[in-house]
Amino acid sequence: MPRVKRAVIRRKRINKLFKASKGFFGGRKNLIRTAVNAVQKARLYQYRDRRNRKRDFRRLWIARINAASRTHGLSYSRFMGGLKKQGVDVNRKMLAQIAIDDPQAFSDLVSMSRS
Repeated sequence: MPRVKRAVIRRKRINKLFKASKGFFGGRKNLIRTAVNAVQKARLYQYRDRRNRKRDFRRLWIARINAASRTHGLSYSRFMGGLKKQGVDVNRKMLAQIAIDDPQAFSDLVSMSRS
């Protein structure tokens, strides 16, 4: 059986690992055993936080809409319920943006949801 030499393959694998661990602190960036653990943990956090980011932004938009609607004397839930009854189909991201950029248009939406 022929002898297998893995120098090139191993070096590619290690270089890929060190590229992924670039910017980590201490031995987590340049020691193979700790870098493997650090990169695996970082990838788990990436996977989890891609989902959490969607939740966080939705919470931010709701908080902004709630604050803006309360300045007009209406709670968030009554505001959203009124919009739904009126058939206004604007998502929370756009409502939050309107509340920040165009307060006049937002007040029109509040008055529409009241009626």
